[in-house]
Amino acid sequence: MNDHGGDAGSTAKTPRSRLYDYMNPVGTDQRYTSAPETSEGVGLPEQGATQADAAERGRHEFAALLGEFRRTAVLVPLDPETGSPLTADFGGVRWFYAFSNEGALARFALARGEGEREWPYQRWLGARLLDAAVPAAGVPCGVALDCADGEDGMVFPPVRGIVPDAVAVDAGTEAEDTQDTQDRGDGR
Repeated sequence: MNDHGGDAGSTAKTPRSRLYDYMNPVGTDQRYTSAPETSEGVGLPEQGATQADAAERGRHEFAALLGEFRRTAVLVPLDPETGSPLTADFGGVRWFYAFSNEGALARFALARGEGEREWPYQRWLGARLLDAAVPAAGVPCGVALDCADGEDGMVFPPVRGIVPDAVAVDAGTEAEDTQDTQDRGDGR
């Protein structure tokens, strides 16, 4: 079996997003060797915790963040000329800009050198962006939240579990995932 699922003899590989690992189990017994706390007070994996445990914890944390985003009203800046949501294309993906508050939108405006102009926006639920706006774009599309805030920002890429399967760029990997689970025989 290859890294992307399916048989090792298969010549077609479907690349997966790195965020895909948040959505699917990892099977490994490699152990962490230390458990110091970071300066932010967030503990690293406990000694003896496996990478699978850390991956599972990461999946749960990401699922909680995604759920919170879906339930939260965010600010969606509008193109002043067309009145449509402001987007940018990067890495073959169209990204809707979204901001958690007016301060985050202001930092974005300043970073673009456009702090002097008026920034019209609408409040949309994150779920509306992911479930309605992304499919309506007609191209691979995700959401960039608070993108001017560096590590405090977040992206929600167009992958299964985040956007509707019909528009997810990794939608064709479902059959391979089922085969991976059957090949492992562990029910995960």
